Amino acid sequence: MNKEWPLWEVFIRSKNGLAHRHAGSVHAADAQMALENARDLYTRRQEGVSLWVVPSAQIVASDPAEAEALFEPAKDKIYRHPTFYDIPSNVKYI
Repeated sequence: MNKEWPLWEVFIRSKNGLAHRHAGSVHAADAQMALENARDLYTRRQEGVSLWVVPSAQIVASDPAEAEALFEPAKDKIYRHPTFYDIPSNVKYI
């Protein structure tokens, strides 16, 4: 029997309007404990306004070694690249 608590990934949003960023990992028996452990470990100086915890076992990621095969189909769609369009000189931000 495995007596180790599951691993949870912790994401913190430092300010309203910003994206959550990965901060690290914690071990916890359940989601509530994971939130509390994450708060205690990663926001001791009130660095965040929001926390997400996700069971590490539930994260699905692509393999960096297969990046070319995964992202290659986008290369033939030049209309998706901003270099395909002429940008008027009066447009400052895109």
